[in-house]
Amino acid sequence: MLKFGLWQSNPIVGDVRGNLNRLAEMVGLHGHACDVVVAPECFSTGYPLEDLLNKPSFRQTILDEVQHFAGIVADGPDILLGSPWLVEGGWYNCVLHIAEGQVRDVRAKHKLPDHGVFDDPRIFLAGGVPGPIMVKGHKLGVMTCEDMWSEDVADALAESGAEIFVVLNGSPHERGKQEERLNQAMARVVENNLPLLYLNLVGGQDNLVFDGNSFMLNADRTLAMQMPSMCEYFDVIDPGQNLRAAPELLPLDGLALDYAACVQAVRDYVHKNGFSDVLLGLSGGIDSALVASMAVDALGAKHVEAIMMPTRFTSQESLEDAQRISQLLEIPLLRQDIDQAFEQLCGVTQTKKHGAAGALAEENIQSRLRGMLVMTRSNMTGALVLTTGNKSEYATGYATLYGDMCGAFAPIKDIYKTDVFAMCRLRNDGKILPDHLGPDDLVMPERVISKPPSAELRP
Repeated sequence: MLKFGLWQSNPIVGDVRGNLNRLAEMVGLHGHACDVVVAPECFSTGYPLEDLLNKPSFRQTILDEVQHFAGIVADGPDILLGSPWLVEGGWYNCVLHIAEGQVRDVRAKHKLPDHGVFDDPRIFLAGGVPGPIMVKGHKLGVMTCEDMWSEDVADALAESGAEIFVVLNGSPHERGKQEERLNQAMARVVENNLPLLYLNLVGGQDNLVFDGNSFMLNADRTLAMQMPSMCEYFDVIDPGQNLRAAPELLPLDGLALDYAACVQAVRDYVHKNGFSDVLLGLSGGIDSALVASMAVDALGAKHVEAIMMPTRFTSQESLEDAQRISQLLEIPLLRQDIDQAFEQLCGVTQTKKHGAAGALAEENIQSRLRGMLVMTRSNMTGALVLTTGNKSEYATGYATLYGDMCGAFAPIKDIYKTDVFAMCRLRNDGKILPDHLGPDDLVMPERVISKPPSAELRP
């Protein structure tokens, strides 16, 4: 059997040359140990592409850069590359077999998902049921992501003589997803008595996070290989050996994986958009404390700034807690009192004349003042603003337009308030992943977690 070099990788959407240059570097480092190197679904372009693929210039870039890449790696191992590709006048989500300086075979994705976050049918044409790809005398049953989630594609490949299933994926994180992937992969193994390689993207792209967690199943249904969560990883696999997964590489799950996903999302959103620093309002409450922790774990303390913006309604406890959080995370805390500006705006808008509606407006004035201050600081420093609202707040409308919703990225917008509490306790027990850049222990005082939440917008 062939030796596979599998790269669980984090491409940048739109950076075709940069992505393929990085792959060429990996081939240069590891190609001597492999017969074939595999990169995940749409690796050349990043994923999801949305409307970018509709630009004629970008389409031409894909064709030119892949051909250039094929020439660079001509003397190395064969490549299975996930990439959009032009086939008979239409664009498909493909696996390209690159060998000896040319694109030798193309297999188009058969099943295009249009549920949840996916809209592939709007971007790509659907290919027919694929046959195996012949690589160095071996028939590889190549599938792209959704193709694995039903019987017909795998059955057709097995009936055509495939010796192993190789599945290239762009499968984003959601809670419980890894178990679903394993169940579907196991079903294909059981049905066809063939081993299966599952290679996934890793990294954040706007509101999606690809978690990696790639794996291999032996034909005897045992787990042969497991890649870690939320990091790039290259491994050389010989499916002909009796492999067993290393226990230390078993993936994260539950809240730990959710936290790591949020950290990865912040890191990639900031860096892939060409920024280095972030700032946030730090109230001394649990939501902003969690977001501050995620930001430091993602970027390092030197790239995070917090702002405390108190009024007469801000408790001494909140002032102390914000200060302590900044000390534990080793980030600067800028204090900007907004009481005077609040009073002036209440006078200008004559809120006192409007009873209960005026009182509500006064609460929102405070939030909007804070939003204006953090955005002004962003303008002056070039740092991106992180918002700190959680999913429970957004789902119930407990947020202020142009106030606490201001910002470039909302790290915990998909985390319910109950999970915020649990996630803070988990993070206070220590770092989730070794590459997280924050403290090894406490990131917030226990009081921040245990005290009753309060917006502190009124007496």
